[in-house]
Amino acid sequence: MVIETSSRGERAYDIFSRLLKERIICINGPISDDTAHVVVAQLLFLESENPSKPINMYLNSPGGAVTA
Repeated sequence: MVIETSSRGERAYDIFSRLLKERIICINGPISDDTAHVVVAQLLFLESENPSKPINMYLNSPGGAVTA
């Protein structure tokens, strides 16, 4: 949990939501079809927010399903 303080008050984020806000995607563990769908959705969301800004991805995986 990460807590941000601003003039509007405090807001709590889970760490992966906070990283996504900074355009950072983390993939940990085997890549399943569900994991692949979530990552594609995150990439599409970030691309729609700002197509010219870079997206950083950190991958820590032994591999995954062929269909993913």
